[in-house]
Amino acid sequence: MRLRSFRLVPALVVVLLLLVPAFAMAQDAPTDADIAINTTFVFIAAVLVLFMQAGFAMLEVGLSRMKNAGAVMGKILINLSIAFLMFWAVGFSFAFGTGNDFIGSSGWFMNNGNPGSDFASLAYSVTNFEVTYFFQVVFCAVSLAIVFGAMLDRTKFIGYILFAIVFTGFIYPTVAHWTWGGGWLLQDGFQDFAGSSIVHLQGALAAAAGALVLGPRIGKFRDGKPVPIPGHSIPLTILGVIILWVGWMGFNPGSFLNAVGVNFADVAVNTNLAAAAGVIGATIGSLIMFKTLDVTQMGNGALAALVGITAPCAFVDPWAAVVIGLVAGLIVPPLIVAVDKIKIDDPIGALPVHGMAGIWGTLACGLFATQERATSLAVGEGGLFTEGTGHQLWVQFYGVAATVGFTFTLSLIVFLAIKYTVGLRVSEEHELRGLDISEHGMFGYPDRFIEVPGAESEDLPAAPAPAPAGTATSTTDPATAS
Repeated sequence: MRLRSFRLVPALVVVLLLLVPAFAMAQDAPTDADIAINTTFVFIAAVLVLFMQAGFAMLEVGLSRMKNAGAVMGKILINLSIAFLMFWAVGFSFAFGTGNDFIGSSGWFMNNGNPGSDFASLAYSVTNFEVTYFFQVVFCAVSLAIVFGAMLDRTKFIGYILFAIVFTGFIYPTVAHWTWGGGWLLQDGFQDFAGSSIVHLQGALAAAAGALVLGPRIGKFRDGKPVPIPGHSIPLTILGVIILWVGWMGFNPGSFLNAVGVNFADVAVNTNLAAAAGVIGATIGSLIMFKTLDVTQMGNGALAALVGITAPCAFVDPWAAVVIGLVAGLIVPPLIVAVDKIKIDDPIGALPVHGMAGIWGTLACGLFATQERATSLAVGEGGLFTEGTGHQLWVQFYGVAATVGFTFTLSLIVFLAIKYTVGLRVSEEHELRGLDISEHGMFGYPDRFIEVPGAESEDLPAAPAPAPAGTATSTTDPATAS
């Protein structure tokens, strides 16, 4: 009997050895709890990113003149709506659908009959499929919001709509596919964790094209020199900055598209350290350039640093995040002056904050990324200052160059097409009166312009009387009129 028992031992060992891989696979397979936790995390992150639209609204309305406040709100609403619809129809498929190295070509209208093959680039994410779309579409909407910040106070409403359709349906998704969709840049090891180039630089490039085609606001340049056109509310502007800062807590940590098994808090810490350093950098830069503590520059410093840390937030250590944020803040004041000198009218500073800071953040991966972090994310390698190799910096450079060439060229073509068909810019008469009344038939601040029964006449100015067609409606200096 004992002999038979001993004979069974080898057989049992063989069975156990065969079962070990099965046990290991069962352990590695995501549980229902993993999926629920990850999905909830990504959903909350997406809501935070969606809330960034409120930040853009407050930032832009604060830096606009009072007569255009309502028009800003209309623009925010229509473009957010177009982003959701176009990304659902085609953009999500172009960006993340399985296709070639340049663009995706499967899963139209979110048809995920076979997610493993139609959206292979998202296979690493242990989340609900629909929440992944939600997270990615609000990223696209952020990029679109950046575009029109540089085009405030003078753009036709139809121009916003037409460009938004092309940008969210094709331009943005194509560049997103190159990296996040498993395209050629990802295969080369290009690092952009949450979108310094894919989201922010793209938005700024399209903004530059739009601002060039539009031309400056009336009164912005006189005798070749820029004239300040201040916004009407610093409190609203800084409220917008703070809302955007909070939204970034979904933007960067949420880009893991998972919560279980990743250290998203590390990314959140890097993001906040960079933003804080950006405020300090812009404060120093403002003192050096303007001999004053310009509050709008301080706000832009925070935003530039947040843009700068967006690409490297998961690739760098905290000390590098501070350096990246500090440099981003320091370069904002001189770059805003430089944009004025080349006669581009950018009311909110989108080109320095989202453009140059986006380039800086993307290149910073090639300077400060650590090999350990790059290996853990399976993307690229360490940077020049941390690992002593310049290969990653070179990859980051030509990735930026490709983004600039593609996005700026296509955006310029689309804006020119709009200009010479339906028109991109409002008439001089409408610009002087303000887009609230000329485009939307109402005032953003009605009690500012409409006399209230019972109020003293000197308290509130009367509403402007309609003027005959073809005549100017204001004799006020357009550079300073509210």
